[in-house]
Amino acid sequence: MQTGLLTLIRVSAFIATVTLWRWALQRSFSPGGNLLCIVGSVLAVFPVVWIGRRLLDRRPTPERVAWVTTGVHGVLMVLFGVAIVKAIQTADAWRALVLPVPRPLGLILVVVTGLLTLLTVLNLAVRGLGAPFAIALSRRLATDWLYGRTRNPMVLATLAWLVAVGLLLQSAAFVLWAVGLVAAAWIAFLKVYEERELEIRFGSAYLAYKEKTPFLWPRAPLRRGESVRGHVGR
Repeated sequence: MQTGLLTLIRVSAFIATVTLWRWALQRSFSPGGNLLCIVGSVLAVFPVVWIGRRLLDRRPTPERVAWVTTGVHGVLMVLFGVAIVKAIQTADAWRALVLPVPRPLGLILVVVTGLLTLLTVLNLAVRGLGAPFAIALSRRLATDWLYGRTRNPMVLATLAWLVAVGLLLQSAAFVLWAVGLVAAAWIAFLKVYEERELEIRFGSAYLAYKEKTPFLWPRAPLRRGESVRGHVGR
């Protein structure tokens, strides 16, 4: 009963969020309104993450995780989505420093990183039996394929896609926004909230995976019996 209710809430929240993204895309805001969406929405991620972590630590149980994560992911989906939509829509207005990147190259990078992002979603679905944004919390720990090289391939691929979009738009400001502000907010979410959430749900299995797999920047999986320290020291 509780699982069915949570699933209904997650699906409804996803539909409502996509509707909100479309509304934001179709609306023309003032420069101040655009700035609030692009910068303010990303900055709002930090207190949401902090509140979510406090709620987790107050009662660290798998049942608590399911409800809190549904709420946290739902809010972050709105914040990141609105910021990205408005940043892309208004990118021409903040091209003070133009990047001399050929548009065909930028388009190729957008396609490649977009496909890579879709591949990480497929990886999570097949190996973790889950879907992003807590539409379906993973039922098992995804530790191989792309997840064997980095613990967060989906975030890495999405950030790479945003950088590629900035290159396509030839906007240095867009790239700096993605690499600086968006990346910082996403990393804060991963380090402060998601790692704790996964530790509660998967326990020692996640801690062992965390020990041998890099946080964000990928590397080849360790061979059996090889230590993390020995690998890094090479």
